[in-house]
Amino acid sequence: MTDETLRRTLAAGWATLESEPTSGERRLRISPLPVDTAQGPFVAAVDHDGHRHLLIPIDANRKIRPGIDGPVLHLVKRPLEDELSYQTYADLGCLRHDLRDLFSDLCLDVLTTAEQMPQNPVKALYGVLDRWKALFQTRNTPLSPSQVAGLFGELLVLIRLLERDPSAHRLWSGPGGHRHDFSGETSAVEVKASTSIDGRRPRIHGLDQLTVPAQGDLWLTWFRLGVASRAGGGTGFVELIGQALSLCDDESALLDLLTQAGYRPIDADRYQGSGFVVREERWYQVGADFPGLTREMLVGAGITVSAEDVEYTIDLSGDFPGPIRNDQVLLALDTLTRGSK
Repeated sequence: MTDETLRRTLAAGWATLESEPTSGERRLRISPLPVDTAQGPFVAAVDHDGHRHLLIPIDANRKIRPGIDGPVLHLVKRPLEDELSYQTYADLGCLRHDLRDLFSDLCLDVLTTAEQMPQNPVKALYGVLDRWKALFQTRNTPLSPSQVAGLFGELLVLIRLLERDPSAHRLWSGPGGHRHDFSGETSAVEVKASTSIDGRRPRIHGLDQLTVPAQGDLWLTWFRLGVASRAGGGTGFVELIGQALSLCDDESALLDLLTQAGYRPIDADRYQGSGFVVREERWYQVGADFPGLTREMLVGAGITVSAEDVEYTIDLSGDFPGPIRNDQVLLALDTLTRGSK
């Protein structure tokens, strides 16, 4: 079906529904659209107040992205039931009559994109919403070289987790301001990366960053990164982000996390020359003998903790503490992903 035919069909569906008697306050007037998915067809709808909706059929267990609840666009999960059927939808509604034409263009974009991926129409919806949002974005201040290196290290760990569980982006808690970069139910991982050619001196931010989760484990991961060159190989920063997105089952959620971390796709060209080679990787289990300063240690020593924004450096350059073995690293990754299910 051509775009113009689909546009006319969508407009006719809404117009017919708007001419019908007003429905009950919690009810929708609906009209199926000629775009099918694995869960059934898309549906045009109009509510009690005359607002237009596009309903995307989804599995009843599917979660819908939160946060789209503004004065214009509203996205909710909505079940519809009649005498013969019960179907759950992602309900995208426009709450302003004067923006109907723009909403029609948005819905047409969703429908034509979904025709290319009928098995995952919600991914089509999110992709279109993100593309439209990008029209109004301005560029961020670019990440500094040290920030790029730090994010690169976190992405290395994230990819390993995503290889075990495509939903493991939910464990990436650092961009949201959590004390640890990755957090499961009881276990956590803190990632440190440096381009320094000597020593292992990670910077610790706050008195809680090396606090072990109650009844759980904390691992600190150290990466020594070398700046990639054409001759020396390595992995590009943008390339690594692409790997993570391809492994993740919810690209939109991961893009939101990347935005919180300071990276947005609109800025990708700024980082095309950035990349690293992993020169050294060491994993440590944080315990009572691990160097560091925590709130619990100070309280235990009878010191009143009133300091804020504490930062300090620990030195892991020597033989103690020693890193854990590779099989223990694999166990740590498995433990973290098991806690996410």
